[in-house]
Amino acid sequence: MLWHALCFSMGMNGINLARIGLLALFIALPFSSATAGGLSAVINGKSFHVGASQEFNEENFGIGVEYQFPTETRWKKIVMANGFRDSEEEMSYMAGFGLHRNLYQTDRLNGLYVDAGINAFVMTRKDMNGNRPFPGMLPSLTIGNEVVGVNLTYLPKTAVEQLYDAQMSDQSVDGIVFLQVKISVGE
Repeated sequence: MLWHALCFSMGMNGINLARIGLLALFIALPFSSATAGGLSAVINGKSFHVGASQEFNEENFGIGVEYQFPTETRWKKIVMANGFRDSEEEMSYMAGFGLHRNLYQTDRLNGLYVDAGINAFVMTRKDMNGNRPFPGMLPSLTIGNEVVGVNLTYLPKTAVEQLYDAQMSDQSVDGIVFLQVKISVGE
C-alpha cells in the first residue's frame, strides 16, 4: 500500500517502472561478481490461458532483473523488476519482492534446486486501473541451477475477480500460467 501511494505521489507510471528496472540492470551488471550469483537477467516469454475459448497473446516477451539476497537459511529473499508484452498486446511493467523456500537442492547438475514461494509486486496494465500501478501477490515456483532457471507463476481466475473486482475478458479462462527464464549474471 505504501509503494502504491508513493508511485501515485511521484506520478510513476509503467514507463517509469520500466526505466527503473532497466537502470537497475545496467547499474548492477558491473558489480555482479560481488553478488555471489544473486543477480539474474530475466527473459519473459510465455503464458498459458488455461481453458481459454478466445485467442490471447501468449508470447509475452520482455526483459527484467532479479536479485536474490545472500542467505544462510532455506528461505530466500528476492527483488525483481521487469517489463513485457501482456496478453492484450500492451506493455506491462512490474516491480516487487518475493519470499521463497528451498524445497530441494543438490550439488549435481550445477546445483539443481527447486524453490516455492510468493511474490508481492506493483504492476501496470493498460486494461487495469487506467495503467496506474496496482498491487498484486502470486505464488511462484522456480526450478534451476547456478546458471539458468525457470520461474513459473500462476494467476487464478478468482484472484482477478475477487481482489480487483474485475472480470476476465474471456470467462472460460480458469487461470493463467506465466513462464520466465532467468540467467545468472553473477559468479
